Amino acid sequence: MAAPGGTSEAHDPQPIHLYQQRFKLHAWIRSRLWAQVMVGMALGFAVGTILSPDIGILDAATAELLGAWLALPGQIFLGLIAMVLVPLIFASIVGGLNGAQSGAELRSTGLRLAGFILATTFAAAWIGVALARWLQPGASVHGLSMSGSAAVPEAGESPFDGAQAPDIIAGILPTNPTASIVQGDLLAVVVLAVLVGIAATQVNRDKVAPFLALLDALLAIAMTIVKWAMFLAPIAVFGLMAQLVMRVGLETVAAMSTYVGTVFLGLALLLVIYLAIAALVAKVTPMRFLKTAGGTLLLAFSTSSSSAVMPMTIQTARRLGVPDATANLVVPLGATMNMAGTALYQSVAILFLAQMAGIELSLGEIAIITATLVASSIGAPGTPGVSIAILLSVAAGFGIPTAGMVIILGVDRILDMSRTAVNVTGDLVASMVLSGRKVRDADGSSPAEP
Repeated sequence: MAAPGGTSEAHDPQPIHLYQQRFKLHAWIRSRLWAQVMVGMALGFAVGTILSPDIGILDAATAELLGAWLALPGQIFLGLIAMVLVPLIFASIVGGLNGAQSGAELRSTGLRLAGFILATTFAAAWIGVALARWLQPGASVHGLSMSGSAAVPEAGESPFDGAQAPDIIAGILPTNPTASIVQGDLLAVVVLAVLVGIAATQVNRDKVAPFLALLDALLAIAMTIVKWAMFLAPIAVFGLMAQLVMRVGLETVAAMSTYVGTVFLGLALLLVIYLAIAALVAKVTPMRFLKTAGGTLLLAFSTSSSSAVMPMTIQTARRLGVPDATANLVVPLGATMNMAGTALYQSVAILFLAQMAGIELSLGEIAIITATLVASSIGAPGTPGVSIAILLSVAAGFGIPTAGMVIILGVDRILDMSRTAVNVTGDLVASMVLSGRKVRDADGSSPAEP
């Protein structure tokens, strides 16, 4: 009898150990949003691949309908964020401007942020140009039939006519703030917030205190709604990823592998540059940065919207040791104006279109186009699909045929996701560089945390 008992005792610890490991894994995933997002992304990719019309289980119409239902939690998630985005941006920028210690500090922060955005955006655009001229992604599809070009939206008149420049500059001012808020014009909201914030610094502190307290309460309410939305994040990512794969299909990505690979390589180089800046200036190692910001970057990747993850980006900046005032000011401005990843993508795409059409652009023409893309990228709304409209406008303005846009549209969502994650990385790095503070601990704590 002893032997059976001994045998039983020898085998009992194994299932208990496995159960404990499963429990620990479950608890670990539940406590980390980025892990939940990654699981949702992987499951969404798998489900989208299985249900894609390319496999043959569902026809195209049924797959489109099912994909819309799967993406419903994602649409609700994005809607909740969009609902509080305008008050959140306004309150964050005004509060951040009034958190500056002095006018000199405010001017210094603004000038350094402008310099950072211009330098990194120009560098990103020229990285894209260099890779596109080297790898020639458009040469592999040169002469391809464009029978589907009718599906490409019409390009509007180029907004870069020199005669129209004064009207464009004057139009930046939100002469009707209510209309700008209703229309979701984030650039106008940012300009209004900057003007109000600077004006508030010139008013007696006692008079402006109730207004700032109201904005602080508004910011707290908006952040609470954002926290509610984050409960939907893993399910939202699952549905959006499944819909993407079902709609695009793996064959489309494979056919555009050279073009997609060129953009991915450029974005990877830009990411390395950002990580190097963080390591050299803010003394934050790449591993430390990715560990802290991984969840935010994954969410930015899956939603394709730097604006949607802006509240989470602010929280991540604080965990990286950025003071509240700097995070509240730099991140909203960066989410609207810091679009280096978009500039890189557009420079590759514009040369891809030219190569497809057999057009040889001189270095001078490329320089002008690059400057135009940089100008159009800065201030572009941080929402999905905006870069396509900019690309159409710039291409039409410089006489580059846009028939090849039907091919670019097929893989734009995947590239949009990738460049959004890089853009958010740039916002975080900018906030660290401008904060002038360094992360002291390597275990996740920071000077900004209690």
